[in-house]
Amino acid sequence: MLFIREKIAFYLQDLETPVGKAINLTIVGLVLLSSIIFVAETYDLPESLKSKLSAVDSTILVIFAWEYLLRLWSADKRVKYIFSFYGLIDLMAILPYFLGIIDISFIRLLRWFRILRLLRFIDKKFLFGISSEDGVIFARILFTLFAIIFVYSGFIYQVEHPVNKEVFSTFLDAFYFSVVTMTTVGFGDVTPISELGRLLTVLMILTGIALIPWQVGDLIKRLVKTANQVETVCFGCGLAYHDADAKFCKICGAKLK
Repeated sequence: MLFIREKIAFYLQDLETPVGKAINLTIVGLVLLSSIIFVAETYDLPESLKSKLSAVDSTILVIFAWEYLLRLWSADKRVKYIFSFYGLIDLMAILPYFLGIIDISFIRLLRWFRILRLLRFIDKKFLFGISSEDGVIFARILFTLFAIIFVYSGFIYQVEHPVNKEVFSTFLDAFYFSVVTMTTVGFGDVTPISELGRLLTVLMILTGIALIPWQVGDLIKRLVKTANQVETVCFGCGLAYHDADAKFCKICGAKLK
């Protein structure tokens, strides 16, 4: 039994073996497909197509639930996994489906957190063909900005669409509102009318003021830092880029040739 647990834990994290790559790429694909279905459901589609999309989404959620249970069962420290950042994201991704049997409409808001599950795979640089640590950092910064805007767009759509359908008719309307709000442009052509919608708008503005300049600033610093580096592969740890005058690797301390 211990061997099976270790094997499952290995394949859920591994990206080197064909099995590990297949499992993780499948999870990435399902997260993207699930997000696309959410966006598509905000548009006026034929009922037959909506029912098919709903069936596909339910199947994906069942797979996510099994994945969560397998990660929990195979984890060395289960309590730590449950309350970890990725553990909470995994739980929030499946919670709306299982609580759907109860009339708790606000719980549907949590489903937009599903896109954040991709953060786990951004760190695994080989999954997306990223070959350097700087590439991982660039991808993480850009995806974090997109994910936060995506989640806020989902929230404001779920809150405003039932009471303000003419203004927030589709996800694209909510996405447009989120971008102009978080960048503090604020054209004013799209405005929420509910109290919760206005509260979300305030949170968007605060997030935009605090997060976007920080993330963009970090990205610019990385670009400047990379521009001042040269390709010098460390034979100790494999780090590809170092400062032009570096004699030793900044990661492992090995002497550079």
